[in-house]
Amino acid sequence: MSEPGTGETSGVRRPSVVVLDYGFGNVRSAVRALERVGADVELTADRAAAQDADGLVVPGVGAFAAVMAGLRGVRGDEIVGRRLAGGRPVLGICVGMQVMFEQGDEHGTLTDGLGEWAGLVDRLEADVVPHMGWDTVDVPEDSVLFRGVEDERFYFVHSYAARSFTTGQDLPADSPVRRPLVTWSDHGGRFVAAVENGPLSATQFHPEKSGDAGATLLENWVRSL
Repeated sequence: MSEPGTGETSGVRRPSVVVLDYGFGNVRSAVRALERVGADVELTADRAAAQDADGLVVPGVGAFAAVMAGLRGVRGDEIVGRRLAGGRPVLGICVGMQVMFEQGDEHGTLTDGLGEWAGLVDRLEADVVPHMGWDTVDVPEDSVLFRGVEDERFYFVHSYAARSFTTGQDLPADSPVRRPLVTWSDHGGRFVAAVENGPLSATQFHPEKSGDAGATLLENWVRSL
């Protein structure tokens, strides 16, 4: 058992994770899911806590523009940028993944994202939108996030997605820079379901709502911290 306030379990420190609270969406399920897989979790917008934690989770639901406004309101864009510049892990979930791209296009209105990856997030081209429910994913070799759950289904609920990913494709085969690992899914066409790119990882689906498979994915991320 952990001693209150120590984050210790059987003499081993639990990784500290901050779920960034920028006043947007119900994120309690993410907090509980991370706690269940062994993290010491705090829901806060405090800059020092977000900078110092072993891992930072950027959640997101709703509209790209509204999420970006909320993030900028708590200087979340600076927090994410500084963490990644220092090689410190960040995990984006749903719209928290989408805002890692350069821009979002909602009804013809473009909003700048965090620009960690090149590309555009726009509306899915499918007969039924939103894409809601359980779906399979196409996982690349060497994935850490999906270790042990490569063939499982995950829970999606979204109308927008990144439908291409270009970063790293032009790297030479002998480059010392590791190419991003991109996981894909399909709904009216392929879209990016997850990315693993050095300290920055993200999922379009909700791992905290994806049952045992999602719990394993979160546990893989927490262990990597």
